[in-house]
Amino acid sequence: MSIPFCKFHGFGNDYIVIERDNIPAGLDQIDIALGICQRHTRVGSDGIAIVEKLDGSEADFFCEIVNPDGSVAGFSGNGTRCAVSYIYYKELWKEPKLRLKTRSGVKNYRLIEEESPGHYWFEAEIGKPQFSSSEVPINSPNVLERVLDFPVMASSKEFLVSGVNVGNPVACIFVDEFDPMWRVYGRTLEGNSAFPERANIVFVKVIDRENIELKIWERGVGETSSSGTCVSGSGTLSALTGRTGRKVSVHTEGGTTEFLWRDDDEMLIVGRADLAFCGEWSP
Repeated sequence: MSIPFCKFHGFGNDYIVIERDNIPAGLDQIDIALGICQRHTRVGSDGIAIVEKLDGSEADFFCEIVNPDGSVAGFSGNGTRCAVSYIYYKELWKEPKLRLKTRSGVKNYRLIEEESPGHYWFEAEIGKPQFSSSEVPINSPNVLERVLDFPVMASSKEFLVSGVNVGNPVACIFVDEFDPMWRVYGRTLEGNSAFPERANIVFVKVIDRENIELKIWERGVGETSSSGTCVSGSGTLSALTGRTGRKVSVHTEGGTTEFLWRDDDEMLIVGRADLAFCGEWSP
């Protein structure tokens, strides 16, 4: 028994894409993620993206994102971009626009450029941000319309957290410089009791009105070189707090993603996805 797959990455944030129809009956997606995502003994990735064709009434395809720890993500900007790239690479879809259903709603993808088979640029409309304490969510003694500079204690330090839900909960800490201990703080903050569903922890350094830089600790994954939801969350909060405009270039270790928070409240990200390799995995 083996499962065919292709591994793609968006700026180094890598996902193993599998078609739902190719998963043997009785094999749970959690067990697949726990096995195949191991970097030292298996294929290795920041998660799996399971795709399946829909009837087109609401969307063209559905994508389920599962983290390496087996938890299910509501959305992943890079993970879904990898999934859409797989769909084009396998010629399962040929139209320039594609509607992708996720657990956080339908996202709209537009193919901008195919550099070569397996290497694509996409623009994606990924939804509208949610800011209240119940939507992020964050545990607050009072209901907050917006979570801005909310104090959270972790690792014997107080962090001022600004939160937003962009399909996943994102907690941003704005910094002048990145602390060498940011990974330790990210790990501790991810599961802090302030976040009932855990959270993506993002340390944000504002370079100027058009550029920000991130260090990312992703929920259920750990340190990642890029993240579409973290890009979107940090870009939205940077604009909301007046630190930048609504259009920013978001710099991460893996590369630069262009982000726009439109006046109609819709968030857009422009980024690439690249094929690493394809193969078959035996559970």
